[in-house]
Amino acid sequence: MSADLDVRRRRAAYRASHRGTKEMDWLLSRFAAARLEDMTDPALAEFEDLLAAPDPELQFWIMDTSSIPDDRYAGLIRELRAFHELPTA
Repeated sequence: MSADLDVRRRRAAYRASHRGTKEMDWLLSRFAAARLEDMTDPALAEFEDLLAAPDPELQFWIMDTSSIPDDRYAGLIRELRAFHELPTA
């Protein structure tokens, strides 16, 4: 594992657990703790981009199954929903 990828994973884990709302901290940090270690560079880049979205938008994408997130995040949102055993559609 490259040192750069390891640093990015640690930074993403921190960002996932320090969102500003307890709900998003919980949803994202649990997912990150379980999945970050196995994320490839492209998957990690997608997760990092997702973490840049505002909490209200992210929470809506994850919790509201009728919402359709930006296509670039659709797969990752499905993974988050499945990880937390939330309805996927």
